[in-house]
Amino acid sequence: MPEQTTSSIEIDAAPEQVMAVIVDFEDYPAWVQGMKHVEVVRRDAEGRAEQVHFDLDAGVKDAYTLAYDYAGPHTLHWHLVEGKLMRGMDGTYELTASGSGTHVTYRLAVDLAIPMIGMLRRKAEKVIIDTALKGLKKRVESIG
Repeated sequence: MPEQTTSSIEIDAAPEQVMAVIVDFEDYPAWVQGMKHVEVVRRDAEGRAEQVHFDLDAGVKDAYTLAYDYAGPHTLHWHLVEGKLMRGMDGTYELTASGSGTHVTYRLAVDLAIPMIGMLRRKAEKVIIDTALKGLKKRVESIG
């Protein structure tokens, strides 16, 4: 996998509230830009989403399935199981309590099936991350 792109944001809510929005995958079409449909394909013994299928139409249409690993109450890792435009995707949300809210760090590495110059890939990752973090902040703070 290529090296990861990282960005962070402060959200005015407790880490548990932020993580609850992150793992409510089926609600993503309500707040994630371009997300058309989300389906939890498999759940673990605790009822948490283990594999999730996404249909995206954000200027480029794609369908992909991610597998999730819950690395503690405030860290979520994922990797690509299957995708049309991607050969690989690895990502992480890390939440840290800070003052009256939560510091959210998002790391993402995408390996596309089509050739792309590294600089353009990193710029695309940065746009994806920043859009996701702003959408997450808006969603959490609107329901918090």
